[in-house]
Amino acid sequence: MFSKDDIRQIEARGASLSQIGEQIDRFRKGFPAMKIAGAAVPGRGIRVLSEADAAASADYYRNARVNGKCKFVPASGAASRMFKDMFAGLDSLRSGKDLPAEAPGAKLAARIKEFAFYTPEMFAEPVDSAAYREETLAKLLRDEGLGYGSKPKGVLKFHRYADEVRTAMAEHLVEAADYMRDTDGVCRLVFTISPEHHPVFEAALAEVKDKFEARYGVKYDITFTYQDKATDTIAVDMANVPFRTAEGDLLFRPAGHGALIYNLDKVDAELVSIKNIDNVAHEKLLPVTSLYKQVLMGEALKLRDRIFSYLAALENPNEELCEEIEAFLDKELCVTMPDAASFEARVAALRAKLDRPVRVCGMVRNEGEPGGGPYIVVGKDGSTSLQILESVQIPKDDPAAMAAMAGATHFNPVDLVCLLRDYKGDKFDLLSRVDPDAGFMSSKSYQGRELKALEMPGLWNGAMSDWNTLFVEVPVETFNPVKVVLDLLRPAHQA
Repeated sequence: MFSKDDIRQIEARGASLSQIGEQIDRFRKGFPAMKIAGAAVPGRGIRVLSEADAAASADYYRNARVNGKCKFVPASGAASRMFKDMFAGLDSLRSGKDLPAEAPGAKLAARIKEFAFYTPEMFAEPVDSAAYREETLAKLLRDEGLGYGSKPKGVLKFHRYADEVRTAMAEHLVEAADYMRDTDGVCRLVFTISPEHHPVFEAALAEVKDKFEARYGVKYDITFTYQDKATDTIAVDMANVPFRTAEGDLLFRPAGHGALIYNLDKVDAELVSIKNIDNVAHEKLLPVTSLYKQVLMGEALKLRDRIFSYLAALENPNEELCEEIEAFLDKELCVTMPDAASFEARVAALRAKLDRPVRVCGMVRNEGEPGGGPYIVVGKDGSTSLQILESVQIPKDDPAAMAAMAGATHFNPVDLVCLLRDYKGDKFDLLSRVDPDAGFMSSKSYQGRELKALEMPGLWNGAMSDWNTLFVEVPVETFNPVKVVLDLLRPAHQA
């Protein structure tokens, strides 16, 4: 199947022939269907806190001992999808066709002064004309203007203030100063970026770092890390044969955010807060954002301390203790244990379930169509657990799974807290806890031809399937992603 040139190409990426063979085999065999016991809902799988409970959890975080903490921000990739409609509008205008008033490109041009990236020097005063719309979109997207069509989201200007404008990355620094500083006043952040974007991230950081450190009384410790090329997966054609470019080379694609488990595994901190680069809001929403991030961290630390106490108690186990732990696992984490063959096997199984990394995930009320989000899933060992599933992972031919999806009440905003050390203080091996069967395939195109792409088990999906998981409801005000540029016109992003 592979020539000597192919093998050299594979090995130059840090991958092996056996890995590529396994990936092609996965395309042919597919992934096993998830066995879904039900949706996670309030009362069974999702914890809904009162204001008093939320305040108590935030206090718990502020008073707890933590062996290092860090904010982890997935920020790789260009913002091309954010401007997809703008590129289409510019193409239409350049072909001589004007845009209707309701078209995204026309809306952006008409309201250009409301965006943080607007300056009179760049965009002048808005005019209702096709020429102005074309000029505006070109200056926004092309390198002769702002060049936003090829830059990463993290360095785009999101929010305007009385005396400054802030990028998405700058807002993450402001958030971190409010809830992630350690006892020495240091805020550690890790941004996962693409190598080609490193210079623009460094430049954007240099613009605000000293100013923010003086303003907020903190010291930033910033790391930029790359998604390893060795985690890219091979693409295949519709017959599951390795896809080749017009030049005859094999095509490899980034394997989704699941590849970032390698980056997370290298973080040397016990507590890690994870939130996507585009999920930030204007500082007016910082009080609620900060409070509920501290709530999630407090809930995680309370769970950690209870689990550690049970692991210590299991050094001298008895039937009553096992029953208490089983009740705790079932009620708090939706982990139901299969029957054990002996008392010793029962103790070993409980210890294995307890001695795992912890994640506490914020969940937002689903006000739209049900889809991917929090579910109770039956594992290979017969036990159940809380998992985050993408909608593509839900078997459409399973009536019970579709009923669970229809009954879902919350969705996953990617706002989670992880604890990465065991009760002895040692780091968990995160890579050993990835479920290789929890990935999925997607349809893409390249050079006008269809192909199949392989997505690794997602960072907060299958990559964390063998973790202790708790879902906590958070307000919708904490979820303000910028998926398309017009999202910046929403109240959460306006002064």
